[in-house]
Amino acid sequence: MRSNASFCKTDLDYSGNIPGLSVSLLGRRITFMSAPSIIRSIQGACTKGLKITVAHYNIHSFNLSMQLPWFYEFLQSAEITHCDGMGILKAVRSMGLDLPLEYRVSYSVLMPKLLKHCQENNLSLFLLGTTPEHLGKAIAAVQKDYPTLRVDGHHGFFGMDNPEENGAVIGKINQFKPNVLVVGMGMPRQERWIYQNRVHLDVNVIMPGGAIIDRLAGHVPDCPPLIANMGLEWAYRLTQEPGRLGARYLFGNPAFAFHIALAKTLSTSLEVQIMQPIEQFKREVSSTSADWYRQVNLASRGGEALIQASSPNSNQALV
Repeated sequence: MRSNASFCKTDLDYSGNIPGLSVSLLGRRITFMSAPSIIRSIQGACTKGLKITVAHYNIHSFNLSMQLPWFYEFLQSAEITHCDGMGILKAVRSMGLDLPLEYRVSYSVLMPKLLKHCQENNLSLFLLGTTPEHLGKAIAAVQKDYPTLRVDGHHGFFGMDNPEENGAVIGKINQFKPNVLVVGMGMPRQERWIYQNRVHLDVNVIMPGGAIIDRLAGHVPDCPPLIANMGLEWAYRLTQEPGRLGARYLFGNPAFAFHIALAKTLSTSLEVQIMQPIEQFKREVSSTSADWYRQVNLASRGGEALIQASSPNSNQALV
C-alpha cells in the first residue's frame, strides 16, 4: 500500500472495529491499532501462553530510536509498537495516509480499558517502577476501583545493573506470575530494563508505561482529552513539568519535524500492511550477551540529555 492510501468507513468490520496496520515510517515499524484491538492481542497472548512486548511510539521514542541503536532494536523487536501521540499520527497523515483518531492510543486511553478487562477476565497485573510511596498509592487506587483484580508491584529504586538487587525483583515478579507487567521507569530506562531482562520474566505481556504508575497514584495528572486530541498534550505536560520536559519537547519536537520534512523532501513513501496475528510475527529476543551490555551502556551515555529529560523519577540508583 502506498503513502496515498486513506482510511474509509468501509474499512470497518461489522463490529465497528478498525484493522490493525503495520506502517514503516523511516524504517520504524509502527503498529496502528485501536485500544480494543490492543486489548484483544493482550488477551490472546495470555490465553495462548505467549510472551509479547507492547511498546509504543511517540515523538520522544521516535527521536530516541534515531539516536540510540539499542533503543531502535528494542522497538523493532517488540510485537506491538502502537501510536501513543498525535505527533506520530499527524506525521503519517502528512505523508498521505489519512488515519482516524482511534489509532492514537495513549496510556490515558488504554490503561482504564486494560484494567477493566483484566478484572473481568481474571488477568493479573504487576506494576514495576516509581517511588515506594507512589507505588503504594497506585496499587491502592487500582484495588479500590477494581476490587477483584489481582495486583502487586515493586518500586523502581533498585540497582538495575546489580545482579542481586535485579535478581530479587525478577524473582518477585516470577513468583507472582502476572499476566501483564507494566514497567514505569521513564523512557528509555524502562525499555533498557525490559530488553535486558524479558527473557527471564515469567509473564505474558510486558508494557513500558512511562509515568502511568504515577498517574494511577494521582501524582501526575492526565491531559484533558480535548487538549490531547488537538495534538497539544506536549504543551500541557510542559506547563506541568517545565524543568524535566523542556529539553524533550523544545528540542525534540523540531528534530522530529525535521525528520518528517526530510522524508517528504526525499519522496519517501510509507510501507503499509495489514497486521498479522501476534503468533505469526512473534520474535525470540536474546538480551544477555556482553556485546549488548556494552552497546546499551555506550548508547545511554550518548543520549544522556534525552534520558534525563524523560524520567519522571530520576534517581542515581536507576542509572
